[in-house]
Formats: sequence, structure tokens, C-alpha cells
Amino acid sequence: MFWPGMGDPTRRRKTLVFLAITAGIGIAVGVGSSLVLSQLSAGDPLKVCINDRVTPYTVSASLELYVDGRRAEIPANVGFEEGGCQRSLYTLTNDGTIYASWEEEYPFEIGHFLWVWEFPLRDMVDSESRILVDGTESPRFIGAPLEDGRVYVGEFRSKAYDVSEEYDFMPPEE
Repeated sequence: MFWPGMGDPTRRRKTLVFLAITAGIGIAVGVGSSLVLSQLSAGDPLKVCINDRVTPYTVSASLELYVDGRRAEIPANVGFEEGGCQRSLYTLTNDGTIYASWEEEYPFEIGHFLWVWEFPLRDMVDSESRILVDGTESPRFIGAPLEDGRVYVGEFRSKAYDVSEEYDFMPPEE
């Protein structure tokens, strides 16, 4: 079987040169964009480690999460990765206290912490979920700003939740 452009030796050489040039351009664009993106994200507090940085701006807040009406535990050491990298949003204990640290004031949001924690937000129904800030529902949902000393309560409804369980006349499972 002959591939187009491969029958005649002169055409074969031109085709292979064209493919080599195209591959070279593709590799150069890929490497170049990776280098540019790495330089742009070097100062992004959501993507870098803060181990070797001085972070005088620190915020701490309390977060309680409920998924399908049941309390979800926020684990200790969220934001600490293997290899010793500490992210700017983290927990130290499992009591629900979350911390945000950076070199200067930064508009951290509760959604940023959920992203660092890898909370399965895509598995939740946005229209039936809400974030309460000091007992008042936030109109910004997960975009609610993370402010020092505030108490946040996240109430999420998962897509897999069976609503009929709420109206069942069976005794509760424990």
C-alpha cells in the first residue's frame, strides 16, 4: 500500500521534510507555552508552595460541611503534599479550622479551599447547595470571600442523593 506522496522518491523526501517541520513547530509551541504558563503562575498563591516564602498575611476561619444532611469531616493536613510542599490554603487539625497564608493580602474564597482539598463539587447540585457566612446565606456561593474569624457552613446536596429517604417511614439508620 502506498501512502499519498510516498510513491515518487522526490515527493517522498518533500513529504517527510514537511512532516518533520510540522512536528518541530508543534513541539516548539508546546514547550514554549509550558514555559510561559509556568512563569505566569509563579506568583499565583493557589499554585505555588509557601515553604520558602515569608507569609505575613494569614487568615483563619471555621468551616463546617454537610453533604446530604450529614456532617462531613474536614481532614487534617489539607494543603500539605508529598515532598513537603505546603499550599497557601491548609488545615492543621480536623476541627474545621482552615488557614490562608500569603505574602500580601489576597482575595481568597471558600471555593479556593474546596479546590485545594479536591472536594467533589462537580458531584453536587448547585441549585440545592449553599454557603452560610456567620448564619447568613452568601449570594456568591463558593465565591464567598474567606475572612478572618468568620464561621462558614457549607450545605451540599449530591447528585446521587435519594430524596425519598427523607420521607420514608422507616426508623433512621445509625
